[in-house]
Amino acid sequence: MAKKRIEDGDLWVDVDLDLCTGAGECVDVCPEDCYEVVNGKLVADKIGTCIECAACDGVCPNDAILDHCSW
Repeated sequence: MAKKRIEDGDLWVDVDLDLCTGAGECVDVCPEDCYEVVNGKLVADKIGTCIECAACDGVCPNDAILDHCSW
């Protein structure tokens, strides 16, 4: 497992980059545009704008989003 924590202050998301295939469902559902897919992998350079709505919870078809600050 290539678990990566992406964080900004108290806001964070844990992603398994081995499972991430860049499907983009997390990108599509995030109302704050926290996520993007770069070179086929999730990038969350804007995680600091997260409103902790948990819209990304469970949308990944590969379960690559492991944990999030609001869960």
